[in-house]
Amino acid sequence: MSPAPDQQHDPDCELCQADRFTHWYHEDEICWVADCEACGVPMVVWRHHGTEPPDADVEHALSVLNGIAEQRFGDAFSIDRQMRQVPDHFHAHARDTDWWSKRMTRPLSRYTGVGGDRETIG
Repeated sequence: MSPAPDQQHDPDCELCQADRFTHWYHEDEICWVADCEACGVPMVVWRHHGTEPPDADVEHALSVLNGIAEQRFGDAFSIDRQMRQVPDHFHAHARDTDWWSKRMTRPLSRYTGVGGDRETIG
């Protein structure tokens, strides 16, 4: 099921804008995964604006995020589906076990294209 036309894109939504300045791991017609600019961990974002994607889209998005998190963190991560800073657009974070203590000191990544090696600033 496709989202309603008014849920396709919100020009005022930070996640709909999808600015590319951190590392992007993946993108397809359902979702994209990039480092969250606030906490520096991988975040999956549904391509359509709204909070309730179809179950198949959620399953796909979380599967992609899990694969990326396993590559980056091994088994030491959890998926956080709480949408705090952008509560009106579906997204989820893959948080390593020390993400809270590292969030202010973790080097930020930079955009170098989709996929490839993750590069940090500084």
